[in-house]
Amino acid sequence: MDTLKAMRVYIAVVETGSFVAAADRLDTSNAAISRHVAALEDHLGVRLLNRTTRRLSMTDVGQEFFNRAQAIFADVSEAEAIAGQNSAKPSGLLRISAPLSFGIAKLSQWLPGFVARYPDLKLDIDLSDHLVDLANDGIDVAVRIGRQAASTNVISRRLGSISAEICASPDYLKRRGTPTSPQELSQHQTTSFTYLSTGDSWTLTNKRGQTETVRIKPSIHANNGDILGKLAVQGYGIIMQPSFVVEEDIAAGRLVRILTDWNVDGLNLYVIYLSRKFLSAKVRAFVDYLSEVVVS
Repeated sequence: MDTLKAMRVYIAVVETGSFVAAADRLDTSNAAISRHVAALEDHLGVRLLNRTTRRLSMTDVGQEFFNRAQAIFADVSEAEAIAGQNSAKPSGLLRISAPLSFGIAKLSQWLPGFVARYPDLKLDIDLSDHLVDLANDGIDVAVRIGRQAASTNVISRRLGSISAEICASPDYLKRRGTPTSPQELSQHQTTSFTYLSTGDSWTLTNKRGQTETVRIKPSIHANNGDILGKLAVQGYGIIMQPSFVVEEDIAAGRLVRILTDWNVDGLNLYVIYLSRKFLSAKVRAFVDYLSEVVVS
């Protein structure tokens, strides 16, 4: 069996929605299409498609296989383009992962310009605060926020720093008072971001270069910063979040900055991609574009 040909047939069946339409696209017979799909399923030892007299639908395994197969053929197309010319034009499907709040607040502002620059690209965007595994999850490039670069099995490119704010609602500060030193935070009601690399410890540095680390006692953990911001606005306590999460509430007076003589240490913006000898044109284009817009 020609595995690549069978994969191409399977992709055509899924994209067109039927064996007959796939046969028309590939200029072959319906019987040949059916044989290729059956042979592929036998080779893999799984069912890829559920077949009824009225419609076809993918199994869960079939959906995952389809996603990977699409990515493979997109890479093949780029490889052929690279071999045929000095520089490949970015095309195909680019899978991007980014934190949820950051994706909505910032990435949504930047992507229209990227799409306009590279109209032959299609984007598949996964917004999640969970740290994805690029290889296993089929992600081409990820945007991440943290204090340190990612592990050595990927390439991490630092794009810039992310400012963070410690703040609370005017109502909360009226009821509980305003902390005047980092250590007082441990006596206040706080909430915490689940994936914060330092856990429930906040490290702050003042303008004189003095650093203090305080262990907070959060009553709520959440894996998304937006919900923590909403809780803070309702007077639930003190939060420490990136500025893009709280800046609108601060501007509107719904939240108030505290400990303004202190800065939250070391949040950086990184773009992450797999370590490959030949970086695909679509990933290179996205990385370079982010470098432009973040600096500007």
